[in-house]
Amino acid sequence: MKPKTIKKTGSAELTVVWDNANTAVFTFERLRDACPCAGCAGETVLFQSYVPPEPDKTTPGRYILKKIDLVGSYAIQLTWGDAHNTGIYTWEFLERLSNG
Repeated sequence: MKPKTIKKTGSAELTVVWDNANTAVFTFERLRDACPCAGCAGETVLFQSYVPPEPDKTTPGRYILKKIDLVGSYAIQLTWGDAHNTGIYTWEFLERLSNG
């Protein structure tokens, strides 16, 4: 699936309308806390695992969405008020997040 539209809605929501006419609404808090980047979600490379520390959820700007950039034809990159912008939210990731 691919999105037809992605819009900031309300004061703290992102709405995605998919090409199959389904709609997913994400709070900024849910998107930021589910950030898929290695620094937030961790990673495993060559049998070495990195598990990030618990984030400080009181960081000013953490849940303020500043910018949405398209990444190719497969994802978006979100820039947050605390300057974090390394998460690449693929269409598949967003679809899974909307169902779980």
